[in-house]
Amino acid sequence: MDLRQLAAEIEPISSRYADKLGIERDDTWFLLKLQEEVGELTQAFLMRSGRARTKGRTADELDAGFREELADVLCHVILMAHHHGVDLEAEVARKWLAWKR
Repeated sequence: MDLRQLAAEIEPISSRYADKLGIERDDTWFLLKLQEEVGELTQAFLMRSGRARTKGRTADELDAGFREELADVLCHVILMAHHHGVDLEAEVARKWLAWKR
């Protein structure tokens, strides 16, 4: 998956969401929204791993919730990078893939 293309596809979705709710997507919003999503991922992980109450959800529902929250975190990282003009693919190559042997 091309991250630039994904950013181009999810940016308008996020923008419409913010417009509908009257939210200004400024630097602070992007950071706090990412933090919110990481919190939701943490909750989903804890529920899935039996470390928090499951609220009556089945194992399949807990797995689905975990996967959904992972996707939310990824999308919000991409949105934040896009907002700040960061080329994530280049940064991953520089920071992580440089260690490939």
